[in-house]
Amino acid sequence: MEQINECIAALRKAAPDIDIMQDEPMSRHTTFAIGGPADLFVQPKTRRELAETLGVFRERGIPFLLLGNGSNMLVADAGIRGAVVCTTELDEVRVGNDCTMTAEAGALLGRVARRAQRAGLTGAEFAGGIPGSVGGAVFMNAGAYDGQMAGIVESTEYLDGNGELHTLTGEEHHFGYRRSVFRAHPDWTVVRSTLRLQQGDPAAILDKMNDFAQRRRDKQPLNFPSAGSTFKRPEGHFAGRLIEDAGLKGVSVGAAQVSEKHAGFLINRGGATCDDMLRLIELVQQRVREQFGVQLECEVRIIR
Repeated sequence: MEQINECIAALRKAAPDIDIMQDEPMSRHTTFAIGGPADLFVQPKTRRELAETLGVFRERGIPFLLLGNGSNMLVADAGIRGAVVCTTELDEVRVGNDCTMTAEAGALLGRVARRAQRAGLTGAEFAGGIPGSVGGAVFMNAGAYDGQMAGIVESTEYLDGNGELHTLTGEEHHFGYRRSVFRAHPDWTVVRSTLRLQQGDPAAILDKMNDFAQRRRDKQPLNFPSAGSTFKRPEGHFAGRLIEDAGLKGVSVGAAQVSEKHAGFLINRGGATCDDMLRLIELVQQRVREQFGVQLECEVRIIR
């Protein structure tokens, strides 16, 4: 507790306006609506505050977790020892004069896609329904409907483990299926990215976004808390189809359930714990492995 109080004092000195909360339930900050309290929950409002915050924690040896919109994360019921640094206040989005956009790490993908549409820029439509932030999307190369961040990210500014600012361009991101160079460097922190788009017709772009949104409403259980697709797509298969063919649609462990609408989604029907969800994940993996010889790999990050 003394170490946490010292951190709070140091943060207040470095960034007087920063938002700091203690014992903040992570269930309020993840789309699964699951997770126990974080010892310290900090929301920087500027890039300078972000750098100052990370510096304070590193100097004092306080472990920290970076959080965007919490859309791809399952947090333990015991919570998080140390700190959570939430970037949702760093959400500036700017449209350039050359078919580019810059977006800070905490900017929601839906907002980025809508801003691009209004500017008559095409290429980001796939991101409109992904409930994540730019930082998390770059970290995992988020994608949907045959689009992915690898196809539009031109450059990314990041802070290294010493708090120094660098810029990656193009292939330096090492994008792959649900991965980027940031997975190999957990001490790097995405600050903002520049997206390269193309000129398009705003009405046609909006039609495409509306089509994607309707497909999501038709096929996905958007009325329940979830982390989207729980498992990565196994080579040569679709995770949802394997789970459905294994007879697991609607199967529950506690209040965690395989969605009856889309078997690739594990949902929180209300009051599910992390333990419920982990046991359901293990059950699904076991059944699919036994019946089809396929090992499903979690797409969701599990924070224990």
